[in-house]
Amino acid sequence: MAGCVGLGGGNAPDFGFPVHWLYIGDQDVVHIAPAGGSAAQNAYLGNEAGGPAMGSGRLDHICLHCDGVEEAFARLEAIGAKYEERRAGTSPVYQVFIEEPINGLKVELNFPAAEAEAAGRTPAIEV
Repeated sequence: MAGCVGLGGGNAPDFGFPVHWLYIGDQDVVHIAPAGGSAAQNAYLGNEAGGPAMGSGRLDHICLHCDGVEEAFARLEAIGAKYEERRAGTSPVYQVFIEEPINGLKVELNFPAAEAEAAGRTPAIEV
């Protein structure tokens, strides 16, 4: 999924539990860890009881404002990603929803609607 939005995988510190850090160039910008982690993860987050640590609650989705719609769809197709295209009325935004593979978090990619239309994109859902 990271490659479809121009993020690259990279090194992450060894926290004693699995983490995935995504980079733009040499800068880490997104950190992902499995939900409901191990004892090591709970200890690191200061959550010995095992419930959600403060600041580590569930999210419905994240949104990234993007450009380069043709390149993004080429990347999505290349990795076989499932996605859903939407347009909310006369909004100037063309939405693409994908699911990140670690926790199933929904990721919304927002492109300028004019760019998507110029590229011949047609949303599956229009509201």
